[in-house]
Amino acid sequence: MVSIPVSSLGPSELKFPLLGFGTAQFPFSAEAVKESIINAIEVGYRHFDTAQIYESEKPLGDAIADALERGLIKSRDELFITSKLSPGSGHSHLVLPALQQTLNLKPGTHFPFKPAEDIVIMDIESVWKAMEECQILGLTKSIGVSNFTCRKIEKLLVSARIPPAVNQVEMNPLWQQKKLRKFCEEKGIQITAFSPLGGKGTIWGSNRVLECEVLKEIASAKGKTVAQVSLRWVYEQGVSIVVKSFNKERMKENLEIFEWELSKEELQKINQIPQERVALAEMYVSDESPYKSLMELWDGEL
Repeated sequence: MVSIPVSSLGPSELKFPLLGFGTAQFPFSAEAVKESIINAIEVGYRHFDTAQIYESEKPLGDAIADALERGLIKSRDELFITSKLSPGSGHSHLVLPALQQTLNLKPGTHFPFKPAEDIVIMDIESVWKAMEECQILGLTKSIGVSNFTCRKIEKLLVSARIPPAVNQVEMNPLWQQKKLRKFCEEKGIQITAFSPLGGKGTIWGSNRVLECEVLKEIASAKGKTVAQVSLRWVYEQGVSIVVKSFNKERMKENLEIFEWELSKEELQKINQIPQERVALAEMYVSDESPYKSLMELWDGEL
């Protein structure tokens, strides 16, 4: 079994594995998700990423119970679990009930995208205050954000008593997040990369990473897969990663990125790849929405 490097998360010094396993599946199948998580535990994953809108919280809980019964792990404490507040729960009075639902591992609602005209700008200050209370109460060990730009993090930090431990964002060799990574590093916020392979098979993903000629050339020269080169690049940027494959052999391959490294020349080639965000969230942009353009939604970080 591969040993995955760990790091400290925020001021709490909470240890977490730098390579995690994603649980979003489209179309969703509870049984397939549960089986994939059990397989992932068996091959060595100890960090699992879920969300209410993925509907994978309950299959994850069932898989953990099964893994304990089989002796694949000795204790729930061996696992690090990340979940997320659903868009519909982004109000201060709904944060605690949403977390309690997560802790009870009840099924969520699968991607409840609302029409753009129904979108409202979240009151970051009040929602974050409610999340801080959840951590103070001991219901969660750390709190963080997802898809936050530099500007949104700056707004949050003005009133935050507990700074976010992590910001989970799209990141891969074709969307390197250089500005955001530098900003978060200065603020002591851990970046976690989702869609490190481009998100193929998701509702927002593409094949661009796996079909990138630069990555193919490097992979061929090193005797690695394009996926391994991409994951290794992300890892070498000092961020944590959430990767997903329901194929057990590819699960193993994705773990085999720690005993080798990319050369300076290879890193330079990757650094020169044209950049393009894939997860644009266009459904939140319209004349009736608070966000009239993608530039406005992403605070110019495109």
